[in-house]
Amino acid sequence: MFVIACCVLGFFFVIMLYLGLEKEDKGTKEMVRLSSFIQQGAKTFLHEEYKSLSVFVILFTLILLYLDFRLAFSFLLGALFSAIAGNLGMRMSTSSNTKSAQAARSGLGRALKIAFSSGSIMGMTTVSLGLIGISLLYMVFGEPEVIFGYGFGASMIALFARVGGGIYTKAADIAADTVGKLERSMPEDDPRNPAVIADQVGDNVGDVAGMGSDLFESYVDAIIATMVMGAAVAGLGDFVAIPMLVSGLGILSSIIGYFFINLKLKRDVEKALDKCIYISTFLTALFSYLLTVYLGVEIEIFYAVLTGLVLGIIIGKSSEYYTSMDSKPTINIARESRAGAATNIISGLATGMESNIIPVIAIGAAMILSYNFAGIYGIGLAAIGMFAPLGTTLSIDSYGPTVDNAEGIAKMSGLKKEARKRCEVLDAVGNTTAAIGTGFAIGSAALASLALFSSYAYATRLSAISLLSPQVIVALFLGALLPFLFTSMTMRSVGKTASKMVHEARRQLKNKDILKGKKTPDYQRCIKISSDAALKEMILPGVLAIGSPLVVGILLGVEALGGLLAGTIATGLILAITLANAGGAWDNAKKYVEQGHLGGEGSFVHKSTIVGDTVGDPFKDTCGPSLDILLKLMSIIAIVFIPLFI
Repeated sequence: MFVIACCVLGFFFVIMLYLGLEKEDKGTKEMVRLSSFIQQGAKTFLHEEYKSLSVFVILFTLILLYLDFRLAFSFLLGALFSAIAGNLGMRMSTSSNTKSAQAARSGLGRALKIAFSSGSIMGMTTVSLGLIGISLLYMVFGEPEVIFGYGFGASMIALFARVGGGIYTKAADIAADTVGKLERSMPEDDPRNPAVIADQVGDNVGDVAGMGSDLFESYVDAIIATMVMGAAVAGLGDFVAIPMLVSGLGILSSIIGYFFINLKLKRDVEKALDKCIYISTFLTALFSYLLTVYLGVEIEIFYAVLTGLVLGIIIGKSSEYYTSMDSKPTINIARESRAGAATNIISGLATGMESNIIPVIAIGAAMILSYNFAGIYGIGLAAIGMFAPLGTTLSIDSYGPTVDNAEGIAKMSGLKKEARKRCEVLDAVGNTTAAIGTGFAIGSAALASLALFSSYAYATRLSAISLLSPQVIVALFLGALLPFLFTSMTMRSVGKTASKMVHEARRQLKNKDILKGKKTPDYQRCIKISSDAALKEMILPGVLAIGSPLVVGILLGVEALGGLLAGTIATGLILAITLANAGGAWDNAKKYVEQGHLGGEGSFVHKSTIVGDTVGDPFKDTCGPSLDILLKLMSIIAIVFIPLFI
């Protein structure tokens, strides 16, 4: 009951934030008009996306009914809650962007409060829905194994939300930059650019709804896998309850952390957001220690949770170092751009590859430490520790698209320079928080995948996987190949969709009245092109992710399937980090130049960084984030469909 009480408190906190945001001023009629375009475009896309997804949900519900009706019910509930979390977060973000821009007219702290409150609704809804679903299912069924269906439902929604939303957002972004900045030398978020509203819509369907579903999936997968391992180690009891209890304490810590946001700041937004993370993490550690003392279990349980908490901070700081606008790697990319776009791209790729060192070593060290503390159960607890303060982590990540939209609305509606400057400060930090959020999502996905892999080994009674078996070797190579094939598909999809939008934007800009600002571009036409193409292109990568473990498991057996999962986790993690951090560094290298360095906007260096940023768009917001879902989805499909393989 304590866990459910924590979730209910999380829902009350969300309602409190929502009521507070409803009272905020939306700004001028022009600001409201621009915001309404974004809201409508995002709602339309998600409606069509969920309509397409319903076919897959119904199909797998029928298949799971054949295996176990409890799995089918859990699957439906997981899919429903994941969709609700993403949809609600997107709605709050699109309704708060203009309020944040309006608040920037009076002060930076007030604008930050609105954007952070909007993000907090996303974060707290995700963790509260995720945990209450698991708690209720465990109360009803009493067996943690059948709750894997809940994780499968969440994974299904997350994959298509991330892939579809990622294709949409980056195709729109590429079209807006290619036609607006490179071809027409228009400034960022110029209302004459036909693709600019589609770009603003994309920030919400990809980085809010997509990220929300992504981390909802990781969160519930880690909890369920650790519960199953707890049952394997000690039977039903405290070891099954601890993952839920620690997660509930994480919700309380995130609520308290929210109130430490500094609203009197003049410029350093990043420190204000970091403060919330550190406080939430510290409180989670403190509460987890008190929990272990109260339950009378071994102190090593707390050490395993603490290992995950520390790992989350390390991965976040690593992503920040390699992608922040003020960091050496990003500045070096900007400086390399003085020789042209080619050296910009070479430097960015090298930075992305190098950025694997810290996360991979940190994840490896965390695995060894947590295993030494509490065996295979300890690895799951480390994942729980990493996810426990997710309410705060996701709040900060979701803050980014809100301030990005706010900056665009401030520019397009002609707000005064001071208000626009405040929005730019918030957005510059938003780029970094987005990169940190993506890095956290990928790192946590690796740990969650390893926890799921351990659950798979336990469920199939695999004590070892032989590398002398030809079936295992073949499956290992196939698993290593899958992330590259998946990335190729999603990258091509972004390119094809962007090409269609570029042609449409060029067509509209042939109209001299649009160029002179006398006529409003047909924004809806660009939104429709991107929506239709993204929904069509997301199907094939989704089928690849779902079908691969089923085919290998049925044809080659459970040991070979273990090899497939191992290969995918190893290459998927490294490829995802490379793509995400290279893309984030390219983006902020462009921002660095736009701040007035190395010639500033319109210079040769600026145009070179725009090319790098455009190449990096699908890297950081489509391919990299989608890969972390691939790792978890394949693992959970392997677990759910074990009866088909044996």
